[in-house]
Amino acid sequence: MTDLEKAQQSADRVATVLDPAYLFPDYTSTVLRSPSKALVMPPAGLSELTGPTFGSGDVRDTDADLTVHGSGEAIGERIIVHGTVRDSYGKPVRNTLVEVWQANAAGRYIHKVDQHPAPLDPNFVGAGRCLTDEQGHYTFTTIKPGPYPWRNHTNAWRPAHIHFSLFGRAFTQRLVTQMYFPGDPLFFQDPIFNGVRDEAARKRLISSYDHSATRPEWALGYRFDIVLGGAARTPMEES
Repeated sequence: MTDLEKAQQSADRVATVLDPAYLFPDYTSTVLRSPSKALVMPPAGLSELTGPTFGSGDVRDTDADLTVHGSGEAIGERIIVHGTVRDSYGKPVRNTLVEVWQANAAGRYIHKVDQHPAPLDPNFVGAGRCLTDEQGHYTFTTIKPGPYPWRNHTNAWRPAHIHFSLFGRAFTQRLVTQMYFPGDPLFFQDPIFNGVRDEAARKRLISSYDHSATRPEWALGYRFDIVLGGAARTPMEES
């Protein structure tokens, strides 16, 4: 076995513990959408290694503030979410694209499939993006999302959360995860959160209140650091 194969095998073992499984019966939709046969991973080709790529020209500073894209104030508790993106060696991941999307303060997405009888906010679209800086740091200003019902099981409510998507040098290098808030009372019955079987790994999905990032009379701050590899990495959704 080559060193590369050994490294891949080790990474696969880590993923088995840290990432949610394709099939997790408590998360009922995985029963129908999980593969019934073992996955076949083709070797990386030119498209995976070299492109397509993106530049920084189409990412504006205002894209990271989800509260300023309407004609008035977004409704809800304003928050600042920030953190660093690091690789398996603890080095900052510079100039990588970070995207977020979330429900509004009432727990509703702007999407035709979301028919939850909660109000829409015309001044909150619920999506943003930014590039990490030279220290791998990112910052978003947004509204704290509300929990919402999702019919997975009896009286099922999702904890408040923000979805994160991270890109490498190419669009084919994409990782997706979720950020939760400390002390949420709905953790106990959420199969997506509990689909991460390792308790320490689950805790890495929970942000922490950050008083140093809190702005007086404006917004509370939360820190959510993301690690892309190694035993301490942030759990990611299978893609």
